[in-house]
Amino acid sequence: MTDLELMFEAAEARKAAYTPYSHFQVGAALLTAEGRVYRGCNIENAAYTPTNCAERTAIFKAVSEGERHFETIAVVAGKEGEELTFTSPCGVCRQVMMEFCDPETFRILLGTPENFHVFTLKEMLPEGFGPLDLQA
Repeated sequence: MTDLELMFEAAEARKAAYTPYSHFQVGAALLTAEGRVYRGCNIENAAYTPTNCAERTAIFKAVSEGERHFETIAVVAGKEGEELTFTSPCGVCRQVMMEFCDPETFRILLGTPENFHVFTLKEMLPEGFGPLDLQA
């Protein structure tokens, strides 16, 4: 799958977002090492704290189906009914990525299908804390 195709998958995922409060819709598409794609959208909650981001939704869906090796995630976002905008994963999502992804090689695509930037997890979370930090 190309980066552009993955960005379009994220845009499709965004259509399922549940955002009755912020109306800020996010879609994510996670590419596994085996080439499978898991989509995720943000899901809001009236109590706010239980809200789940699109990136974590995609990762949790994949992990719940036994996937553990990921290559790339694409993220698109924007206010409902408006143009897509550049949006970066929150700190919690970056930490979840750190749990399952190699910070040196895991790629994060941000922007729109027409104009996106590529980052590694290490660029987005330098000095991140992960599973290797707990090994003796």
